[in-house]
Amino acid sequence: MEEVADIVIVGAGIASLTTSLGLHRLEIRSLALESSETLRITGFALTTWSNAWRALDAVGIGHSLRQQHQLIERTVIMSMVSGEPLSLRSLKSKGKHGEGEIRCVRRKVLLEELERELPSGTIRYSSKVLIGCDGVNSVVSKCLGFKPPSFTGRSAIRGYTKFKGSHGFEPKYMLYVGKGMRSSFFPCDDRYVYWFFTWSPTPAKYLIITAKIQAPMGGAMGCSKGNVCVAGDALHPMTLDLGQGGCAALEDGIVLARCIAEALKKTGDDDNENRAVFERIEMGLKKIGKERRRRSIDLISTAYMVGYIQQSEGKIMNFLRDKILTSFLAGLLMKKSDFDCGKLTTIS
Repeated sequence: MEEVADIVIVGAGIASLTTSLGLHRLEIRSLALESSETLRITGFALTTWSNAWRALDAVGIGHSLRQQHQLIERTVIMSMVSGEPLSLRSLKSKGKHGEGEIRCVRRKVLLEELERELPSGTIRYSSKVLIGCDGVNSVVSKCLGFKPPSFTGRSAIRGYTKFKGSHGFEPKYMLYVGKGMRSSFFPCDDRYVYWFFTWSPTPAKYLIITAKIQAPMGGAMGCSKGNVCVAGDALHPMTLDLGQGGCAALEDGIVLARCIAEALKKTGDDDNENRAVFERIEMGLKKIGKERRRRSIDLISTAYMVGYIQQSEGKIMNFLRDKILTSFLAGLLMKKSDFDCGKLTTIS
């Protein structure tokens, strides 16, 4: 029997499932179409900053995830040029929206938690969807007038390591910068450690991950057209230098769920009312598109700038980074996470 739903979401990634769960909390049914046979839980971990935890709390899974992942208390930035520490910063400082919080969350655990909270049948696997899970090379974004992502000139490899016993690392975010490279590691819990390594390659035989960014202004239509919109990496593909890709996807889910619920709260059966609902959805998505576009531009440009400065190997930039800019950049990571996407219950 065919499933009928007012809202169809292509893919079962972070933004998709957060949107679907947000709608479910607001008693609105949705259907997520996933081309793979099961939930795609392979991959690495995610740096989840304060803004992400506010979104996770909004859909009701923040507490459970906190129990499974360590709180990171400090960031330490080391120079690959001098071998000396450049910045040591506490992550417990308060911002405009509350106290800072950063944890390293395994992608598998996050997606399984989102799936577990959704009603049975919300995700339809093995769907014959041409655009798959969309993402960075989104077909939908092309239809909406987005320019294709461009290569930033940097590549990366990342993953996590599982120890047989306790790894013994302190709850610190260790970051090494300079000489055209960046590397980092920090614990998820007492057995898992997330790590990454980025570099600016010359033409080489091996390419693991190419960092792509795009101008989220898209074309004249912005990030929506009619009752179709994009979210997650399809809206804001960015380099991993800010650790905000997954966090921004969680924000998208909360904002979209709230927007759609607001548009659907006065539904009716007659043609005039259905037309009015469509118009409210269209206007709501345009409004949200404008809001998320500003946030996306900010995160994309800041991530690129942070990576460029930290990974530079020029003598002048090395001097400026090591002597002046490092503390500023460390503070910038906290500043960009001091963002609140709001609650689901703000609907009147």
